[in-house]
Amino acid sequence: MALTQGQKAGWGLADLGVVVFVVVKQLLVLAFLTSYLGVPAGMAGAATTGVLVFDMITDPVIGYLSDRTDSRFGRRAPWMVAGAVVMVAGMVGLFAVPGGMAGVAALPWVLGFFCLATLGFTMVAIPYGALAGEITEDARDRSQMMSWRMGFASLGILLGGALVPALAASVGHARAALVVSPLILGAIWVSVWSIRDAPRHATPVRIGPRQVLAHVLGNRPFLVLAGLYGVMTLAVALITAGLPFAALYLITDTGDTPLSGVAQAVSVLSLLFAAFTVGSILSQAGWVLASARLGKLGALVLGLCLYVVLLLGLFAALPSSNVTAIAGLFVLAGMTNGAYQQIPWAMYPDLMDVTRARTGAAIEGGFSAIWLVGQKLANALAPGALGIILGAFGWRETTRGRIVQDPGALEALQVTVTLVPAAILGLAVAGLLVLYRPLVARARAAPG
Repeated sequence: MALTQGQKAGWGLADLGVVVFVVVKQLLVLAFLTSYLGVPAGMAGAATTGVLVFDMITDPVIGYLSDRTDSRFGRRAPWMVAGAVVMVAGMVGLFAVPGGMAGVAALPWVLGFFCLATLGFTMVAIPYGALAGEITEDARDRSQMMSWRMGFASLGILLGGALVPALAASVGHARAALVVSPLILGAIWVSVWSIRDAPRHATPVRIGPRQVLAHVLGNRPFLVLAGLYGVMTLAVALITAGLPFAALYLITDTGDTPLSGVAQAVSVLSLLFAAFTVGSILSQAGWVLASARLGKLGALVLGLCLYVVLLLGLFAALPSSNVTAIAGLFVLAGMTNGAYQQIPWAMYPDLMDVTRARTGAAIEGGFSAIWLVGQKLANALAPGALGIILGAFGWRETTRGRIVQDPGALEALQVTVTLVPAAILGLAVAGLLVLYRPLVARARAAPG
């Protein structure tokens, strides 16, 4: 049975809530520790990385358990509904640091709630990704589902990256997190309700975890794609982690450009995220069309190459006092980032089908868990790497939001958010062409 447009859109809606949390944790936690609690940059980066490694370890467990779940609501829904509650509770708690607690003394509080929030995130994200391969096997349906997903994700980026920092600056981080919590819960719960009648494999999987892992690891094209998606994510995560610092130290507003009033009203960071989101939204239909014309692999390679060119241009433009010009570059950045956001997520469910056809095992949760390992490892490494780099070049922590930094530290920041991600994306393109493409060609040529 084909999916309706309502079911495709409904599935995509959950990512609005997921992305709001992802952007908040990537964008605000490290800066919150270093700029508001006075934790040294290297220590804050290492602590954040430790929590995200914990998050990665829980993926296979949740994937395996969701494959085996037996309920009248299906295998995935109970996890997503409960996980959304755990996620928002942890998110609010990590910013609600008691008054007078600062520096290293605040780390146990923040990290404890951060662990809780990431566990809730895993309870949502793994079953959600599994549904992409479970409710349809039609490649065109999946591309359209990912277009809806990326449209809602772009809105989530706007809310998480533009609204939340502005709210945090005016009412505090904890209250900002509390304000967006109903949005996160609503998006995930409505999504679960909207696909309640969609086709799915309702029978729980009975094979053991070793056999599940063996089936997933036996799919070599999937493993290579998952690894390369992690490489791409490392580049994007470095940009995301460094952007709050870049908005404070590399982009100034002279007050005489067309968007100066907007920047002064909502902050430079919020303006840049809004521009990024506009570009991402505008690009979604284009990447669906490119995937149909060039194939998903060709469209992804094109998007990543354009991303590299954009980052080289951004390096040349920084530091800048023209906030309007930088916002324009961020519109283009959002358009190129749309390929990274949309296309790999439409590619990997196609590879699940290969294993299901060969083995008969509906282990979408297992695939979803491994798919997110590379992404989460990259997200774990990025803040730690940024903290180490900035610390090595003399970055100064503060509790005042902004202080004078050494020129060498600012130059290190500029390179880390532009040239380093560009080089990483170049490696991903090489991997797609040299490693992934031949494997897929051989898999398609194999009999049966």
